[in-house]
Amino acid sequence: MIPRACLWVATFMLVWLAGCQPSDEPLGQTLNSAGTPPAIEDGQSVLRRGNGTEPQTLDPHRSEGVPSSRILRDLYEGLTTESPDGTIIPGAAQSWQISEDGLTYVFHMRPNGRWSNADPVTAHDFVYGLRRSVDPATASAYALMLSPIAHADAIIAGDLPPTALGVEAIDPHTLIIHLQHPTPYMLGMLTHSSAYPVHRATIEKYGDQFSRPGKLVSNGAYLLSDWMVQSHVMLDRNPYYWNDQATCIDRIRYLAIENIVTELNRYRAGDLDWTSDVPNEQFEWLSKHLASHLSIEPWLGSYYLGLNLTHPPFKDNLALRQALSLAIDRQILTDKVTRSGQIPAYGWIPPVSDYTQYTPPEQDWSQEKREARAIELYALAGYDQERPLTAELRYNTQDNNKHIAIAVASMWDQVLGVHTRLINEEWKVFLQNRRLMQVTEVFRAGWIGDYNDAYTFSSLWHSRHGLNDTGYNNPEYDALLEQSQKAHDPEQRRNLLQKAEQILISDQPIIPIYFYVTKRLVNPRLTGWEPNIMDHHYSRSMCFTSSPSG
Repeated sequence: MIPRACLWVATFMLVWLAGCQPSDEPLGQTLNSAGTPPAIEDGQSVLRRGNGTEPQTLDPHRSEGVPSSRILRDLYEGLTTESPDGTIIPGAAQSWQISEDGLTYVFHMRPNGRWSNADPVTAHDFVYGLRRSVDPATASAYALMLSPIAHADAIIAGDLPPTALGVEAIDPHTLIIHLQHPTPYMLGMLTHSSAYPVHRATIEKYGDQFSRPGKLVSNGAYLLSDWMVQSHVMLDRNPYYWNDQATCIDRIRYLAIENIVTELNRYRAGDLDWTSDVPNEQFEWLSKHLASHLSIEPWLGSYYLGLNLTHPPFKDNLALRQALSLAIDRQILTDKVTRSGQIPAYGWIPPVSDYTQYTPPEQDWSQEKREARAIELYALAGYDQERPLTAELRYNTQDNNKHIAIAVASMWDQVLGVHTRLINEEWKVFLQNRRLMQVTEVFRAGWIGDYNDAYTFSSLWHSRHGLNDTGYNNPEYDALLEQSQKAHDPEQRRNLLQKAEQILISDQPIIPIYFYVTKRLVNPRLTGWEPNIMDHHYSRSMCFTSSPSG
C-alpha cells in the first residue's frame, strides 16, 4: 500500500505541474526544424549561448561553478584539451611522453602557440600558472586537485613555497611534471581551469584586475572583449591562437539569464542559439513542439543537499541527517519534478569509468519502509510532531532548484512534520554563505565531475578540500583517499574508493538526490558539437550551416 504522505506529495506535485504546462498552441514565434539563421554583428558571425548565472570570476585559478568554466574553456587552453566527443587530445602541448612508472610527464609545447597579445606560449607560463594555482595566497578552491604533483600538498598546507612544486621548464618548449604517485586521470585533469597557464606580465601589472576586459590575455581560441555584469560576456576570435584557421565562429556572446523560462522565451524568439537548461515543467511540451532542438544526454554529475555539520541541528546528530534523507521520495522527484531522465541517487558517485557504484541498503527498500525508518530516526534524534525540527534550505536562484526545494520541504513536512524555510539567493551570495557556514543549515548543490574518474567526486569531501562546504571531517575517509592516490593496482584503488564512498554515505553529511542529465535547446543549424558525458562544448569546434543537415 502506498503511504498517505507519498500520495499527498504526488497529487500535490501533479496538480502544481499541470498548472505550469504551456498549451499546445505555442506563444510567439514557432521555431521549425531549420532553426534560427546565424546572427551577424559588425559583419561577424555570432554564437549566442545562454549561461545561467553571472560568472563569479574569469580568473581560471579562482573560478568555480559551471557558468565560469564554460567561458574559461573558450578563453584558455591547457596542456591537453578535448575533442567534441570528449576525447583527450593535445592542446597547448603538441605531444607528451609518460615514464614507465607513471611518475614523470614530459610535454612538448607547440612552437606556434601564442597568447592573445602575440607573446609566445611557453613551458614557463605553465610553471607559473601551476605554482600560482597551488599557492595558498591565490586561495583556489581547486588547489587540492593538483595534489598528485610532487610537493603540492605541502605547498597547499603552507609548509613549502610554491617554487617547490614538481614542475620545471627545461627550455621554453619543454615542460616536465613530476608526480608523487601514478595518476590515471592526469591527462584529463590537465584540461581543468586549475591547470591553465596565466600571463605573468599581465598579472604583475594589474593584480586582481587582470581578468577584466581590456586587460585579460588568454591563450585559447577566443579573447575577452566585453563583460556587462548581469547581462553578457562577449568573446571575440583570437587571431593569434595556434589553430585560428580552423575556428569558424567569430564572436561568442554568453548571456547571464538565471530565469530559465526567460531563457526559453528568448530562444523561441530567436535571440539564443544554445540554452543552459530547460524548465522541468515544460519538458513534455518541448519534446512535442521542439524535438529537433532538444538535446537530452547523461551528464557526469550528482545533485544533492548539503548539511552543515559545524553547527546544530546537524552537528553530532547522525539520526536526524539519516531521517531527512529517508523521508525524501527520489522517484517522485525524478518522475514528477525533474522529469528528464535523471536517475534517483542514494550513493554519491555516478557512473564513471573503471568504478562500481556503492549501493546502500535503503536503495532497495520500498518508500514505505524508508519513511517508517525515517520516523524512528527522527524520534531518536529528539524530534516528533509536537517538537518539530525547524530548518532553512538555501538554493540559488533558478526555477528548477525552486521546484525541487518546494517538493523536498513538502515531503519533510508530510512524513516528519519538519518546518522548512526556503531561502532563495543570487549565485555569488549563495556561494559565499555556503563557504562561510555561519548561517547555512541545508543547501542545494550539484557536483559535476572535472574528469572521468571516481576521485573527482570522492575528493570533494576530503577535510581539506576548498569546496567541502559541509564541514565534513572524517580522518578514516581522508586516509582512504590518500591511500587510493598511492595505489598502483587499479583494483586496489577501486576498492579503497568504494570503501570511502560507503563511509561517506553512512556518515550522511550530504543527501544525494539524483544523477544528472543535460537538457538544453540547440539551434539545429549549429554543428561541430557532440553530446559527451562531461558536457564540455568548445565554441572553437562549432559552425553554423545553411540548414540542419549542412
